[in-house]
Amino acid sequence: MLLIPAIDLKDGHCVRLQQGDMKLATIFSQEPPVMARSWVDKGARRLHLVDLNGAFAGHPKNETAIRKILKDVGSEVDVQLGGGIRDLDTIERYLDAGLRYVIIGTAAVRNPGFLQDACTAFGGHIIVGLDAKDGKVATDGWSKLTRHDVVDLGKKFEDFGVESIIYTDIGRDGMLTGINVDATVRLAQALTIPVIASGGLSNMADIEALCAVEDEGIEGVICGRAIYSGDLDFEAAQDRADELNG
Repeated sequence: MLLIPAIDLKDGHCVRLQQGDMKLATIFSQEPPVMARSWVDKGARRLHLVDLNGAFAGHPKNETAIRKILKDVGSEVDVQLGGGIRDLDTIERYLDAGLRYVIIGTAAVRNPGFLQDACTAFGGHIIVGLDAKDGKVATDGWSKLTRHDVVDLGKKFEDFGVESIIYTDIGRDGMLTGINVDATVRLAQALTIPVIASGGLSNMADIEALCAVEDEGIEGVICGRAIYSGDLDFEAAQDRADELNG
């Protein structure tokens, strides 16, 4: 079970949002590369970057900070990035800079042909981010709720050849209310590719609950506000996950 620290980037700073609201941003660091280094030094095996401005603008907006992070830690751990990635040139540029995985969210839903092209051109490097509320997928930085069922889209994208899917319960993200384990398991059971849980991680009990269902196909969990606020000790949590799952 991978515990994956999230580094959400807004205006070049490391922040956390509540339910995706850009107006409810708490700045945790003005030096994202320093934050990235701190998580790697604490034992993180993968980092999760989000270009928040890019997610709303539809194109990269925090590339300078992202490149600094990749230069510092990209050779030591896998780094995945989402937010505003809508064309093959952007994917290629980031992969060439040392990124391991590109996360495609809104563009996957709106333009499935682009996702297919990305999987063909960059096989093994494409992750889809499915953000949902009550089983329905949201797009455009969570500002628009679609009629697409998350499981149906997951199956469709699996057929395209994506590496894995990050499932975020947007009703819980940044709220420290606990992972929606049941919904995450339902998606994982419907797929053969791994699922990464996201949204609402609050304490060690969440880690233990996810480890208990890891065999259903849950590869890891995105760690956000809880590890920044101190509600969850990242090192202790990863040690516990390793203990439970060998």
